[in-house]
Amino acid sequence: MVHAFIMVKTAAGKSEDLLAQIRDIDLVDAAHIVAGNYDIISEVDAPEVYDVLHTVSSEMQKLDGVSDTKTYISMN
Repeated sequence: MVHAFIMVKTAAGKSEDLLAQIRDIDLVDAAHIVAGNYDIISEVDAPEVYDVLHTVSSEMQKLDGVSDTKTYISMN
């Protein structure tokens, strides 16, 4: 199992709407609005690294209002 944290930057005023959409993505276990360089932090549990890549590139980045993402794979 691969555990990853995906940081999401959103367009102004889009964080709350995007939070609900991100939480609806199948492999997303949790997502929270945060203060800092990114607007939302989400946690993904996936069978393989490829599944994390697919979730980010094919699902999160395509959402209207997502301007940038950064993925961190947990090492433990």
